[in-house]
Amino acid sequence: MPKYVMISQLTDEGAKTLKNNPKRVKEVNDELEQMGVKVLEQFFVLGDFDFLNIVEAEDESSVSKAAVELASRGSIKTKTYTAIPMHEFTSAFE
Repeated sequence: MPKYVMISQLTDEGAKTLKNNPKRVKEVNDELEQMGVKVLEQFFVLGDFDFLNIVEAEDESSVSKAAVELASRGSIKTKTYTAIPMHEFTSAFE
């Protein structure tokens, strides 16, 4: 199944929600899974973004729909990138 890197930044409202309910992260991960996007790894990062997630989904349409759903809530802004396994990438040059 294709993998994607989803980086996200909390809005002010999202930071308030997370502070008041840290379990919300797990709840959102469960909601993503219901949308067909499975969170494989998740990190809190320091810098321009707050979270780095490695997710998998059936296709770009599925992960795009989930990203729009998250953004529509007003608590987070996301950027999503297709992650190509290195062996697939390098085999294109053989």
